[in-house]
Amino acid sequence: MFRWLAKGLLAVCIAIGVIAGSVYQWGSYPYADQVAVLAYHHLDDTDKSNVTITPELFRKQVSFLKEKGYRFLTLSEFRDFMNGKDVPRQSVLITFDDGYESFYTHAYPVLKELGIPAVNFVVTKDLADPKAPALTALSEEQIRQMASETDFIDFQCHSHDLHQKVDGNPLLARMLHTEGRIETAAEYGGRILKDTRACVSRLHALHSQAVDMYAYPYGMYDRQASDLVGQAGIRYAFTVKSGMVTQKDDVMQIPRINAGNPSITLEKLHRTIMRRAVKTHFSWLRGKE
Repeated sequence: MFRWLAKGLLAVCIAIGVIAGSVYQWGSYPYADQVAVLAYHHLDDTDKSNVTITPELFRKQVSFLKEKGYRFLTLSEFRDFMNGKDVPRQSVLITFDDGYESFYTHAYPVLKELGIPAVNFVVTKDLADPKAPALTALSEEQIRQMASETDFIDFQCHSHDLHQKVDGNPLLARMLHTEGRIETAAEYGGRILKDTRACVSRLHALHSQAVDMYAYPYGMYDRQASDLVGQAGIRYAFTVKSGMVTQKDDVMQIPRINAGNPSITLEKLHRTIMRRAVKTHFSWLRGKE
């Protein structure tokens, strides 16, 4: 019996090795029942950071993926997938964090031209004064325009005013120390609920789509924070944990794949998606399914 099990395990390992090798060499693994959620932040020709890429690289990335046979999902299709419906092989969801104006000036023209859906997670406090942040934010008028001109560009929550840190800790996942004391659990809960509801309300006023998704500021959260944003009406929340999305994932801990670093070439992005897809497909072998 043990010999039979050993042979079976060896066969599976060989199969994984063959698939992984083919992914590396030929880039061929048309994954199914998974979605690659790609994360971007800022597009600019001169700004330099580890979350900023040029508009040219962004255009090349999405054009390359389209040529490779990837299917770009709308947010509605992604919701359906998370609720048990099938999606095409090699499905991708494009996401942007922070609500920068560069989404309007650089990403939106490309997405509109190529018919590629995307969602931007917005810090809604910045809508009151888009030029106040270090990087200019989207305006209400720009969001209304994009939402009205297409049916595949969406806007969701990145908090109202929690995209900041105190002593290196995120406001979402920590109790504040003010006026010589730490806020109570009730005060903390009320603060998170109020902030999340404010974000949802402000976006509801700008477009007709459902506002039920959230990207954790800085990708930092804990179970309590996750539960609280859920109580405020959020049904799906995105992390910065790297991985593919399956229907078995916790809808409040959705992984993504970073695509917005300037070092990520076209082939590197493609190989990263393929490798994550293979890893997810065989995760049962490591006892994770």
